[in-house]
Amino acid sequence: MKIFKSHFWYTKSQRNGVFFFLLLIIVLQVIYVFVDFSSTENINTNTEEMSYLERQIDSLKELKKITQETKIYPFNPNYITDYKGYVLGMTTEEIDRLHQFRNQNKFINSVSDFQKITKVTDSLLNEISPYFKFPDWVVKKNQNKTSKKTFFNNIVKKSIEISINDINLASENDFITINGIGEKTAERIVKYRKRLKGFTYSYQLYEVWNVKADVIKDLLSVFSIKQKPVIPKVNINTAKFKEVLKTPYVDYDLCKKIFDYRDEVAELQNISELKKIEGFPEDKYERIVLYLKVN
Repeated sequence: MKIFKSHFWYTKSQRNGVFFFLLLIIVLQVIYVFVDFSSTENINTNTEEMSYLERQIDSLKELKKITQETKIYPFNPNYITDYKGYVLGMTTEEIDRLHQFRNQNKFINSVSDFQKITKVTDSLLNEISPYFKFPDWVVKKNQNKTSKKTFFNNIVKKSIEISINDINLASENDFITINGIGEKTAERIVKYRKRLKGFTYSYQLYEVWNVKADVIKDLLSVFSIKQKPVIPKVNINTAKFKEVLKTPYVDYDLCKKIFDYRDEVAELQNISELKKIEGFPEDKYERIVLYLKVN
């Protein structure tokens, strides 16, 4: 008995603590049973904001369902309905433009006409235009137009005589005699030639923006560099930052690296030291040194 008595013997302070703990448990139980903790505040779901959110959610669900279930078949773009345009991804403004055009009893007869009238984006046009189906007579008419235009362009180009076949002296009219080169392309070639102060290497023609490689190849079969241009060079050791930055093939980052290196070595002794610069584009070295020197 003495063994069990030692386990159940408490001091007065311990007994008070146990009593207080039991009393606290009882009070909490009573509060939990008899006190209502539920909120009496009602949430109003009939507000304009809630209605708008519900409509947006319903629209997204419907769009997802349409996207997953709808399969696009070939169709005539002249008869796109509001629903069809919505499924294709057209905006309401683009659909309205199409309907306004059709209300004038006019018809769209090509992909380019469709974009011109509706003003759809290139990405959407590329996505849906493969499904366009025009009447056979329209297709044949477009093919005849293309053939006539190509034939006419070839005749015009053949009627123009080349004044000179030196790339650095040829005019825009000389360049447009090459198939694939129109007025805009010829203008870009001449403009880029002016920026370079003349073509030194034939492969520089491939740097002209938006000109296909096979067109340049045809151009080089007729034109060539008869005489290399004389290009005034900028002295790296004495030039200002903006002077070097204006030279072709040198962007801001490269210009900064050149000047940081110049500050480090005080003066460049040989132009080939440019290759020692970390990150220097060695594939452009022979073009860059056309415009720079060290003394």
